[in-house]
Amino acid sequence: MNPALSLPIPCATGSIDQYIGSVSRLPMLTEQEEMALATRLKEHGDLDAARQLIMSHLRLVVSIARGYLGYGLPHADLIQEGNIGLMKAVKRFDPARGVRLVSFAMHWIKAEIHEFIVRNWRLVKIATTKAQRKLFFNLRSMKQDYATLNREEVHVIAVRLGVKPEEVVEMETRLCGREVPLEAGSDEDERFSPIAYLPDPHAEPSAAIEEAQYARLQDEGLRQALGNLDPRSRDIVERRWLREGDTATLHELAAEYGVSAERIRQIEARAMQKMRAQLAPAAA
Repeated sequence: MNPALSLPIPCATGSIDQYIGSVSRLPMLTEQEEMALATRLKEHGDLDAARQLIMSHLRLVVSIARGYLGYGLPHADLIQEGNIGLMKAVKRFDPARGVRLVSFAMHWIKAEIHEFIVRNWRLVKIATTKAQRKLFFNLRSMKQDYATLNREEVHVIAVRLGVKPEEVVEMETRLCGREVPLEAGSDEDERFSPIAYLPDPHAEPSAAIEEAQYARLQDEGLRQALGNLDPRSRDIVERRWLREGDTATLHELAAEYGVSAERIRQIEARAMQKMRAQLAPAAA
């Protein structure tokens, strides 16, 4: 076994340059070595053979992932997803087919990266059809320059990719768009962010009037419900719940009224139940 391949598999986190440097130093397998390892894996489930096959092709994942940097996703994340595709390819690789693993793995690596981009690229809510996915991944390369597509170019691309012209226009708009933060950041240029222009539902006149009227009814209902309590019950409820920062405990009230704390709790519970019954119609 090659000593270099016996090292732990590098992790695409932390310094991405360090990771790329480490995988680029891993030696490639010869065709005979690759066939022998793939046979051991397929016939005997040799995990060490699978590990060597994976490590010798990590540089392939880095190379493929680099081609998807234009979608605004971290290179390390693209590599991680590509590595998953590589592992799936190694698991399914059949040496009897007479093809090299590099050719077989490219499909799985790209498929995994494609799926990751579709799931996570925030600018584009991509459709699920095969034709629209093809449009998503090919529109950039098919454009001649950064200028907006004209009608003829839209028609040519739509015919070539088997989609509607309006779908090409919509996808181009999304690809050329720029994300704008909803809330203002620290930069002076972003002080007036979109959230500042969103309507406040509570500022609408009728809603504000309704909210004020509801609060007034609640306040009046509370005063009326308290007024219907006997003096001791009203005093207990007020001192337990309606005094900010100066609420009394059950034991303090029990000592003052010369009863047990449990008795104060019972009086409080009965008073609260009576008040809730009186306030229920106002809340409806």
